[in-house]
Order: sequence, then C-alpha cells, then structure tokens
Amino acid sequence: METLLAQIGQQGFQVLKYLGGIGYLGVDILYFIFIAPFSGRKLRVRTGPIYTQMARVGYSSLGVVTVVLLFMGMVLALQMAYILKKFGVTEYVGAVVGVGMFRELGPLITCIVMSGYVGAAIAAELGTMAVSEELEALTAGAVHPVRFLVVPRFIGTTIMVPCVTMIGNFVGILGGMFIAYNVLKISPSLYVQKMMEPLMVKDILTGVFKSWVFAVIIALIACYEGMKVESGAEGVGQATTQSIVLSIVMIIVSDCALSFFFYFWVEG
Repeated sequence: METLLAQIGQQGFQVLKYLGGIGYLGVDILYFIFIAPFSGRKLRVRTGPIYTQMARVGYSSLGVVTVVLLFMGMVLALQMAYILKKFGVTEYVGAVVGVGMFRELGPLITCIVMSGYVGAAIAAELGTMAVSEELEALTAGAVHPVRFLVVPRFIGTTIMVPCVTMIGNFVGILGGMFIAYNVLKISPSLYVQKMMEPLMVKDILTGVFKSWVFAVIIALIACYEGMKVESGAEGVGQATTQSIVLSIVMIIVSDCALSFFFYFWVEG
C-alpha cells in the first residue's frame, strides 16, 4: 500500500510539474505577444517567421486533412444512411453530415491529424535546436528563445488550424454529398437544402472555437516538449512521441469539456 501511494503521489507531482511548465510557457507567450511589443524595449515579434509558420502549418497540412475529412464525410453519410433508412428519412443525411462536421468531427479529426503532422514537426525542430545548444546560444546573445522561436510557431498554428478546419469541413460535406448522390440517389440541391435547415451560425462558431482551443493545445505541448529536450537523438524522438500522444489525449478531454459547456451553459 505504501508503494502504491508513493507511486500515485509521484505521478501526481509529475503531472503538476508538467502543467506548471506549460503554464509558465503560456505566460511567456502572452507576454511577448501582448505586453513586450509595447514596453519600449524593442521586443517586437518579427512577422516574417510568423508568415513562414502559417504557410507550413496551413498549406503543407491541407492535403492530408482534406483527404481524411473527405473520406470521413463519406463514412458518416453511409453510417447515417443505414440508420435513417429505417425511418424513411434518408434525405436528412445532409443535415446530419453538415451539423456533425461543423460542430464536432471537423475540428476533432483535423486537430488530431495536425497534432501528428504539425505538432510532431514543431517538437522535433525545437528538440533538435535544444540538443545542438542553439537555444543556449540565443540566450547568450540576449535573445529570448520563446520570443524568437516559440511565439511565431504559436501564432501561426493558432491562426491556420481554424482555417484548415473550415476547409476540411466543406470537403467532408462534399464527401457526404458524393455518397448521397451516388448511393442514396439524393440530388445535390436537396442535400444542401436539408443540410441548411438545422444548421445555424452558432454551430459553425462552436466548431471554429473548438479548433482554436485545440490549436492552442497542440502548439503549447509541442513547443514545451521540444524545448525541454536534454539528451540526444533519443530525447528528440521521445519528445516528438510525447507531443503527439499528449496532444491527442488533451484534445479529446478538452473536446468533452467544451461539449458539456456548450450543451449545459450556452445552449441549455
């Protein structure tokens, strides 16, 4: 029993320590974005690296995200058609696909894919810099690594992930339309009409807000895991793996919490 309690206490301490490190990194990011540029110390974040990260996060990941959500929309349409067919209302498959994509599946699937595509790349880059002592060199040159390396990646990720999510939502809806037209013999006009009937602006905003929260989670965890690497190539690999796993876990947990929030406090 003593050993069990000791292990529980040790794991709990490690979790608190990890959350504290994430919190400190988040505070530094907020400082260099909203306070440092106006402090008169010329700590302005450069826009060039931000545009570079936006292009990397958005353009480079757009292909894999659209392919995944295209087939996800097709699968969702097929599964819902199986259920709706029993009630004789297969024409409402567009409503299910549209609301499901904008509110839940679009943000969730997109950010899970991007946690492995973008988050892993960020963790590996920063981990390699930490191993090669580039972070120490920046500190020695009076350049804060968070301002120079982390903030552009954080801003680029949090801006582009919601944009990629919206594009993926429309692609997923097109996938559902393909199944509706070719399998269920539902015309595209009827599909769009039935999709627009229950779809509201708050459904779209809910998905956009979720994707932004997930983007913050991906950026924070990836940057933190990369910057705390101390060993060699093995440490970079471990940081990359932990970044992906923790990002996916936290995305799903936060998705559950946000769903409860929107259901009981916003819509209830």
